[in-house]
Amino acid sequence: MPEVRSPTLRRRELGALLRARRQELGLTVEQVAERLEFSPSKVSRLETGQRGATSRDIRDFCDLYGVSDTAERNRLVNLAREGKQQGWWQSYDLDFSTYVGLEAAAVSTKYFLSVVIPGLFQTADYARAMLQAVPEISPERIDELIKVRLTRQELLRREQPKPLTISAIVDEAALHRLVGGASTMRSQLQRLTELAQLPNVTIRIRSARI
Repeated sequence: MPEVRSPTLRRRELGALLRARRQELGLTVEQVAERLEFSPSKVSRLETGQRGATSRDIRDFCDLYGVSDTAERNRLVNLAREGKQQGWWQSYDLDFSTYVGLEAAAVSTKYFLSVVIPGLFQTADYARAMLQAVPEISPERIDELIKVRLTRQELLRREQPKPLTISAIVDEAALHRLVGGASTMRSQLQRLTELAQLPNVTIRIRSARI
């Protein structure tokens, strides 16, 4: 996997710490923004992890919040530095980049899909057939999105910290739905069979029969 430590998660961790400290002091977002000469939206976006913090931002927060412990200040600075790093997925301009960032840092996840095979289980041909059904997506963009999907799948076999544990419930209808033709579906079903042998992957099929 290109990256283990997710900048998305680091920003959220930092934001949670800043928010908790502000609330402990009984300060509002507006009060903090006024004292630091920030906009309220900047404070809010930093606390929710939607925006990365600079070292100067951390210094100003620590001074205002009375964080004098060197180790704690360094911890916050390191989180800010890691949160500013470029995740491998960020160059693809994804609508779901936050999800991919959190997924990269996850140790386990659960899926329930009733129509299609989960993305982490899809073959390139299956993914391509699905994406080609959307007229607005160009062939070049399809290639990029497939590359993203295949890179995400490396989570299932990564060595560090450990493979992502995934439990998926797939509706039987998804197995019968013809995507990309018989050959594509045959390869896709074979892929599911192979993945089901991994100790960190559990696949359950929900029967369409009542």
